[in-house]
Amino acid sequence: MQDIFRQFLVLGLVSFGGPAAHVGYFHRRFVDELKWLDEAEFARLMALTQFLPGPASSQLGFAIGRVRGGVPGAFAAFVAFTLPSFLIMALLAIYASSLPDWLQGGAITGLKWLAVIVVADAVWNMGKRFCATPLTRGLAVAVALLLLIWSTLLGQMLALLVAAVVGWHKLRPKEGSAPVSDQPVWRHKPLMLFALLAVLPLLFGGGLWVLWKDFYAAGSLVFGGGHVVLPLLQELVGGKLSPDQFLTGYAAAQAVPGPMFSLAAYLGAVLLPSSPWLGALTATLAIFLPGFLLVLGVMEGWQWLSSRPALAGAVSGINAAVVGLLLAALYQPVFVSAVHGFWDLLVVLAGFALLRSGKVPLWGMVLGMAGLGVVAGVL
Repeated sequence: MQDIFRQFLVLGLVSFGGPAAHVGYFHRRFVDELKWLDEAEFARLMALTQFLPGPASSQLGFAIGRVRGGVPGAFAAFVAFTLPSFLIMALLAIYASSLPDWLQGGAITGLKWLAVIVVADAVWNMGKRFCATPLTRGLAVAVALLLLIWSTLLGQMLALLVAAVVGWHKLRPKEGSAPVSDQPVWRHKPLMLFALLAVLPLLFGGGLWVLWKDFYAAGSLVFGGGHVVLPLLQELVGGKLSPDQFLTGYAAAQAVPGPMFSLAAYLGAVLLPSSPWLGALTATLAIFLPGFLLVLGVMEGWQWLSSRPALAGAVSGINAAVVGLLLAALYQPVFVSAVHGFWDLLVVLAGFALLRSGKVPLWGMVLGMAGLGVVAGVL
């Protein structure tokens, strides 16, 4: 357990770059260097985390910990990988208001520019990966248009459901393209706990139950993790805090190492100002737990499940819908809140080109955009 905790804590301190980069860090450390997994096992676990809702890279780390040290190893991996970003985001939420107004306002402006850049980059990368055919591109565009017109949680869920049905029928791989496993093995207790924790908040009202309900729903419903949680959290909790607060937290989540779902720590602290640490902890546990319970329940039956062509097609449809969902969020609230004129647009376009060039790391973009925002505010 100490070794698992230590390895993931180191990664939690240095893993900048978001979910795709985290997969690279995990592969290099646990396949190439430590030999905890072989290539086939790593690929199988990565496919599982793409199929399930939740924070994909954190679920991958959780699954690696499960392989290495059972359920205790899985939770040791989660705590270690998430702890640095959790502390940074909670401290930001608690103490950001004590900064001078000119510094705080300028930094928020810069971080909002950064949010546009990062979300646009995510749409670009995910679009190339998940929308390689005319049908998947059409699904993404249709979902984006739907959500721009009907930007509710119900609209998002309907879009994902329709995309899954389309993928089920039209995007399934050819029969025999993957080996078929004989018997599935499911772990029912984690799946029952997943359902119980989703229902309990509906029986109680107020206080922490409301906070738990919102973030547990986000963790249960978001496919693709990382950037894709933005529109869902915006719908669930965005009305309870200002757009500046929400987008500042989202942009700051780009700057810290570790999982982007650590945004929950910031939002939880802001939403429960009387007990910010309790709010941060509750929101963080609520958003991560659904995905982890699903991994525990499905992990051993995944080989059988992933060999079903129809389900593979449904996953392809959902992935395309996720790109459309993120495209809609890129315009509203991200672009609308950050770009108010020609100079804002020019900064965003230049920043996007700089990020795509690969010459400046993401933490450098964070410092640069925050500093530029402060300078623009002073001038």
